[in-house]
Amino acid sequence: MQKGKVLTLEDRIPKLKEQRRKKANRRLTLLLFMFFILIAGVIYIQSPLSHVSSIEVNGNSVYEDTELVRATGISDKTNIWKINKEKAAGQLEKFPEIKNASVKLVFPNKIEIAITEHRRIAYLAKNAGFYPVMENGKVLPGNKKESLSENVPVLMGFKEGKVLDEMCSSLLSLPEEIYNSISEIHYTPQKTDEFHVSLFMNDGFEVSASLRTFAEKMAHYPSIVSQLDPNVKGVIDLEVGSYFKAYEKEGEEGLEEESEG
Repeated sequence: MQKGKVLTLEDRIPKLKEQRRKKANRRLTLLLFMFFILIAGVIYIQSPLSHVSSIEVNGNSVYEDTELVRATGISDKTNIWKINKEKAAGQLEKFPEIKNASVKLVFPNKIEIAITEHRRIAYLAKNAGFYPVMENGKVLPGNKKESLSENVPVLMGFKEGKVLDEMCSSLLSLPEEIYNSISEIHYTPQKTDEFHVSLFMNDGFEVSASLRTFAEKMAHYPSIVSQLDPNVKGVIDLEVGSYFKAYEKEGEEGLEEESEG
């Protein structure tokens, strides 16, 4: 109210009517917007636009992409809002080579599948063929290989179980340099040690060891070999201490182990 001027009721009525009209228009606009959004949503859900348009698979090197997609149960007829991503990922993780899998929706209707595979750390020689051994100790069934395509150790005499699991765990903990220097590992159990193994190295030496201390003692292999004559091959015994026995000699030579650190 301005000084010296009093607004009458008749003067205020037009302003009140205008405010109410604007408020009613805003409500109507909001209701119409929500109505059209609802209609668009219904049309979208019922139309092919809500179906999967494409599926992309990343990180897979073992299986065909189509085989993995088929395992998820997702196709171009699947409504994206009906996809159970956790269930689809779980179906993929049933494959022995797959360590982890994730399924993600990329708006508006694209599916992305990310695969993390178990590492192949060895080949198991059996039945005149070579079978990939995964880092989790699983031997791949139905994947017989007549020739080796990767520079990984070949295992002899092993089978799935606690000994192979221990072998895989030990290999994973080795430094890359030492891991790459192993050619063959033979399972040679003894009465006093069911975890005994014999290794044949790329440099021509043989190693006798127990899986219970294998990773710890093999870490010193470069230091041990550096003390030996490379022209005299033999067996490096790492079961108790470190001893070298040449193939053509009967005597044993004690070796100093380099302390850790």
